[in-house]
Amino acid sequence: MAEPIIRESKVEKRCCEYAQGRGWWVSKFTAPGKKAVPDRVLIRGGIVLFIEFKRPGEEPTAQQYHRHKEMRKAGANVTWVDNFADFKNYIIAFE
Repeated sequence: MAEPIIRESKVEKRCCEYAQGRGWWVSKFTAPGKKAVPDRVLIRGGIVLFIEFKRPGEEPTAQQYHRHKEMRKAGANVTWVDNFADFKNYIIAFE
């Protein structure tokens, strides 16, 4: 029997609930006129993180990788995660 596919929304929900429980302000991120921006923005203590969520085993599209690179060049903290453990380790590094 094949393992059930974990949806991106499940990964995102668990991670966002964890971050909120640790005092992060979490919101959906949109940028009108810009495609392939990260899903969420997290803010805590003056630190701003942009996170792209993917389902386990999936990676960002070429356009998303390009947007992340563009944002990093401008000084943003931006990453993508496909599982809770990686997300947890990423945000703890900024606490």
